[in-house]
Amino acid sequence: MDIIFLGGLEIQTIIGIYDWEREIKQTVVLDIEMAYDIKKAAETDDIQYTLDYKTVSKRIISFVEESRFFLVEKLIEEIAVIIRNEFNVPWVKITLNKKGAISGASDVGIIIERGEK
Repeated sequence: MDIIFLGGLEIQTIIGIYDWEREIKQTVVLDIEMAYDIKKAAETDDIQYTLDYKTVSKRIISFVEESRFFLVEKLIEEIAVIIRNEFNVPWVKITLNKKGAISGASDVGIIIERGEK
């Protein structure tokens, strides 16, 4: 299986459990790997046979910007559901980085994998 990826996708959203976090937008950074068979797209040079990463990124950006979750666990799980269900992706790996969430750490977050390659 081939992998189509988006790296370093920075999105502003309201995320967090503390009162002050509910009043400001914070940056989350996503790295997304998606299993997809690109053979037919490579043979035909036709975008209809591949996973259009621009369309995926627009959908995820829109979703995350409008979300208001308390936990990054909920956010990342919902992103995985969207990618797998709306884009017919059999496997996805997502890294969500909530930069600066912990004092003294530049990076903190979650990595999940859903589905099968």
